[in-house]
Amino acid sequence: MIYVSPLSAVHDAIREHEPSHLVSLLDPETMIETPEGFDPARHLRIGVNDIAEPIDELVPPTQAHVADLIAFIRGWDEARRDGGPAPLLLHCWAGISRSTAAAFIALCVLNEDQSETFLARQIRDSAPHAHPNRLMVTLADDVLGREGRMVAAVDALGPGKAAWEGMLFGLPVRLEEG
Repeated sequence: MIYVSPLSAVHDAIREHEPSHLVSLLDPETMIETPEGFDPARHLRIGVNDIAEPIDELVPPTQAHVADLIAFIRGWDEARRDGGPAPLLLHCWAGISRSTAAAFIALCVLNEDQSETFLARQIRDSAPHAHPNRLMVTLADDVLGREGRMVAAVDALGPGKAAWEGMLFGLPVRLEEG
């Protein structure tokens, strides 16, 4: 499973779901340390602001950040198939934008034969508040060679349900259109 959480629910999610890998997507000033008892090698910390285009003094997601995320997801999946680290936990500040973009990217990496529209819909169906960060999705679309289909799928979702903070939700790793 892949779990998505706001920062406020990370410790509860770790306790309840026992993930083997953790991705923190927070601005550099509020980046957390690796939680106690968690292997730092299994904690990817990406210090970016939740912005869709460059803004002075803020750190936008870059292609290097997205490439690191994709490599981390592939490493988790490889370890998972070899006998089973537990779930992957993705979080950002509110659990709405950066972390849902990371979840969409993960689903695209792990379900190469499924349509981007179907995968984006799974996120929205699981989390009405999901509003994936468009810049992260655009960069991942390029890295993964999806020819604009990831961006189009997220754009087709429209904005998520207004919320100050998202709720913890889970997605199966492998998905198939039905």
